Amino acid sequence: MKKENTEILVALVDNNGKIIGYAEKMLAHLRGDLHLAFSLMIIRRKNERIEYLLQRRALHKYHSGGLWANTCCSHPLPDENINDAARRRVSEELGIFELLNLSHIGQIQYKYQLDNNMIEHELDKIVITEVDSVQWVQNPDEVMDVRWWDEQELVKLLEDGSNIFAAWFPKVFEHTRHNIPERISSV
Repeated sequence: MKKENTEILVALVDNNGKIIGYAEKMLAHLRGDLHLAFSLMIIRRKNERIEYLLQRRALHKYHSGGLWANTCCSHPLPDENINDAARRRVSEELGIFELLNLSHIGQIQYKYQLDNNMIEHELDKIVITEVDSVQWVQNPDEVMDVRWWDEQELVKLLEDGSNIFAAWFPKVFEHTRHNIPERISSV
């Protein structure tokens, strides 16, 4: 929920995911408060391989600018469910307005010290959808690049310790690749 067009609230949660309050987004990231988040991964199957649609965060983002991350990640607003939040943010960041059939594949928790004195401490609900194709128009305020990545290319880069990815991405990617349902499709 936005207040005066500047304040965005995130849901603070306990280790079980129970909402225990709300805090302004930037303050929660400065203090390292555990808060609710989601990570959306759009996948496609091509030549019997899986590809992941990733975005490269805009350089001026409040943290992790210029790094590659999952298709979309953010926080649900108060009284917004994860699916609605994922659809809202993927339209805001990538201009994807298709009604995507989202599947929840679990959650992970992490805490990373980031640039700009930010701490990403999230209970992250992982959501995926599968498409044959999808059109996007990236919002330059949010995203500087978007592309499909082959799963094996990502595995190799992560094994080699590449530093082109956001801190949370390896954990989100590993959880996603090991929990993809046999088949999901867009609505």
